[in-house]
Amino acid sequence: MKRSLRRILWVMLAAIVLYGVFVFVSGYRAIEASLRDFRWSALALALALASANYGMRFLKWEYYLARLDIRGIRKTHSLLIFLSGFVLTVTPGKVGEVFKSAVLAQTHGIPAARTAPIVIAERLTDVIGVIVLIVVGSAGFAGGLDWAIAGSVAVALGLVAILWQPPSELLIGWLAARRGRLAALAPKLREGVVSLRIVASPAALLWPTLLSILGWGLEGLALYVLLSGFGAPVPLPLALFFYATATLAGALVPVPGGLGVAEAMIQEQLVRLGGVAQGPATSAMILIRFSTLWWAVLIGFAALGLLRRSFPALLADRTE
Repeated sequence: MKRSLRRILWVMLAAIVLYGVFVFVSGYRAIEASLRDFRWSALALALALASANYGMRFLKWEYYLARLDIRGIRKTHSLLIFLSGFVLTVTPGKVGEVFKSAVLAQTHGIPAARTAPIVIAERLTDVIGVIVLIVVGSAGFAGGLDWAIAGSVAVALGLVAILWQPPSELLIGWLAARRGRLAALAPKLREGVVSLRIVASPAALLWPTLLSILGWGLEGLALYVLLSGFGAPVPLPLALFFYATATLAGALVPVPGGLGVAEAMIQEQLVRLGGVAQGPATSAMILIRFSTLWWAVLIGFAALGLLRRSFPALLADRTE
């Protein structure tokens, strides 16, 4: 746990430096002026919209647990376990959210290998949902479909990797024939692959994908609300497009939380395509990233703290 905390602190420090660069390039006085006239109620609404997205994603978590026939977990505990995964949101592709599988294993004795594939299924449906938003926002907008095509290719490759059995069977067989730790990985990998095919099968994609479209749409709406708070609104489909393309780029590039990639894309698109002035564009970028990235990390730590009140031994061996 301490190692994870240090990693997050380093990423936060890098984010502060990065945002400082954006402020310097955009002009401190222009940003200060935009914040002076900003309606702060818009930030409260943006945080509420982002939190509603977390609610949509929790419904997906519950759906996947049911698909894997994992039952008997109190809803309050399940919610806190799900939110605790946000502690490692600032990992590349958010793969660190598999942390919640480790928490579930410690609190309820469910093997992490059985539930870790949920994270892959979540990312898959998230990408599909974001692509749908890009298509909606790019209607009649040159260049938008390029991102949709890139995301579609990534989804197709992911589905092939998940559903095509021979490669995974060959890998598992190769590991089983080894000695030591490699051989010990084979049963866990086989269990994980079985779970992954259950939660990521075409029949299991529809409902979670709809939740992803709604959830990420709410965060795109949060960007629209923030821009309105600066008195620099853009059409809602365009705001959805800007946020969705930045989210997809941040997911495809292997950097923590899409740091630097998503910020640059949001600001650049707001200025060049949305016609927003540098000051409000930079301020809106910083606030939307706080509302959708750093807000999640704060919620994750709060949830983990509450969960440890019910399970005092949780992660105790990692914090000594």
